[in-house]
Amino acid sequence: MGNLCGKQSSSSSSDPFARPGRRLGSAPAPRSSAPIPAAASTPRPVVVGSGSGSGNAADDQRRKAAAAAAAEQRTKRANTVGKLGSQLAAQKKQTHLETLKEASSAKLRQREVDANADTLNYN
Repeated sequence: MGNLCGKQSSSSSSDPFARPGRRLGSAPAPRSSAPIPAAASTPRPVVVGSGSGSGNAADDQRRKAAAAAAAEQRTKRANTVGKLGSQLAAQKKQTHLETLKEASSAKLRQREVDANADTLNYN
């Protein structure tokens, strides 16, 4: 049988059963150790110090204070959610029973509106 989608090879050397194989248990011996990758054999550079270049404690405190102020400002902006966010928060606060009551009353109002429309359309 041939391959349905592939082309047939004219040479018999590509056929895996054309040459003699080996018997079970006659596999080559496994390596005693795995090869070491080139990236693992190079030592990593040693970095000493903070890398900021200045050892002034006052500058460090100013930087930390500025970073803290920026983080606080970001959280304040994230907490202002607007109209949709406040509606979502109100929905999350509702209990399951309150949600069911609200859905039921909305359905009753819709039925009343439909009944009034049927009454007005009746001739």
